[in-house]
Amino acid sequence: MAEHFDVLIVGAGLSGIGAARHLKSQCPGKTFAILEGRDNLGGTWDLFRYPGIRSDSDMYTLGYNFKPWTEPQVIADGDRIRHYIQEAARENDLQRHIRFGSKVVSADWRSDTATWTVTVQKKSGETVQYTCNWLMMCSGYYNYEQGFTPEFKGREDFKGQIIHPQFWPENLDYSGKRVVVIGSGATAITLIPSMTDKAQHVTMLQRTPSYVISVPQFDPMVRLLLKFLPEMTVYKMSRARNNFITQWIFKLSRKYPNFMRKVLLKQVKAQVGKDFDMKHFTPPYNPWDQRLCAVPNGDMFKALRKKKASVVTDHIDRFVDKGILLKSGQTLEADIIVTATGLNLRLFGGMTLSVDGKAIEMNQHISYKGVMFSDIPNFSNALGYTNASWTLKADLIAEYVCRLIKHMDQTGTRIAVPERKDPNIKTGPLLDMTSNYVTRAEAYMPKGADRAPWKLYQNYALDMDQLHNGKLEDGVMTFRKAQAS
Repeated sequence: MAEHFDVLIVGAGLSGIGAARHLKSQCPGKTFAILEGRDNLGGTWDLFRYPGIRSDSDMYTLGYNFKPWTEPQVIADGDRIRHYIQEAARENDLQRHIRFGSKVVSADWRSDTATWTVTVQKKSGETVQYTCNWLMMCSGYYNYEQGFTPEFKGREDFKGQIIHPQFWPENLDYSGKRVVVIGSGATAITLIPSMTDKAQHVTMLQRTPSYVISVPQFDPMVRLLLKFLPEMTVYKMSRARNNFITQWIFKLSRKYPNFMRKVLLKQVKAQVGKDFDMKHFTPPYNPWDQRLCAVPNGDMFKALRKKKASVVTDHIDRFVDKGILLKSGQTLEADIIVTATGLNLRLFGGMTLSVDGKAIEMNQHISYKGVMFSDIPNFSNALGYTNASWTLKADLIAEYVCRLIKHMDQTGTRIAVPERKDPNIKTGPLLDMTSNYVTRAEAYMPKGADRAPWKLYQNYALDMDQLHNGKLEDGVMTFRKAQAS
């Protein structure tokens, strides 16, 4: 017989550990387990091990709302973030609930029993099943097994080493090597200054520039306040302040894109120097059409000023034996090529879903409050913000699910499902971004909509209103007993 839990959490990364703590705190007595496909907790922050791996969000907002960030760094490296997640798990006695090496391959809902049957592939090859009343997906939004790499003509001709950051070789020696990093996103921006300590030279090869903003590595205000106020008080104040600033920049970017473009480019110009060609940091799109890239203390710009790194904006013609031939005719010589070309978006770790024997195609469903999906019962997904820290939304989602579970207990119901009843709802892409990883996945992603509660907000204040304070019975969310009861 399958082992049963009140709640199953899929993923032991930042979202999963946070969800487990919220569940344990707010719904004491509920049985739960965390299913993790890998052998370690930490998710993204355990998987990625490339040089300089760090968050591009400040840790006062990327951290949990229940656990202060106590390190001095505002922008933290991967090791520190992983330690923070591990510490949260230990402090809340969550390790014993984690089933490592348990990759979820399918989940099947039965309305008559109000249960999910979750099929898991173990590392040993064994297949096991669990049942639960609520399924919380905290598995992130990209494919852990495969990064995105375009087909490069002549790839086999290159005599050096080709690396994707998602699968960085342990103990890679790039001392004295010429390195070309393909890409202009957060990963590339991180790698460039981090590799200049040993590499002969590092070149960032980009097709399209990104907006890059310098942020302080340390927060002197926090240091000062900690002398007078409790740690948690300072943390909450910093969290609120940084979230406000981020949202303010986002709103200004949307409302006054030309103004914000000038502001962002001006701060870059001030750091790279008057002789630098600004075409390399001047995107053709508006700010926040794609995510901004943050660099602590302008480390990327310092590497450029010191001539340890350079930027080339061009298109690749093909790989050649000594490097990369560009459309312009220039050849970039390289010993190592790093393809920082992005992620493959994938929800739910690639698992399949069915409801009462009918296979679920997610592109036929609408996101409900950014938490659940139309006509899928007792199922939630942690999807963080694209314009702010992931955890701000993940915390709200976990707390909202706990509210739902407690409400079901109080009303004697066992099923919660957002039902799509309004035929006039206009749907569109779930994520309002032009980033390549988003557009590539649009065809099979859930939909967004033009009105509440189906509209996906990228706004913490609005989400607080609807998830933390809003009515649970809103005319869309339906609560009922199991059919067999």
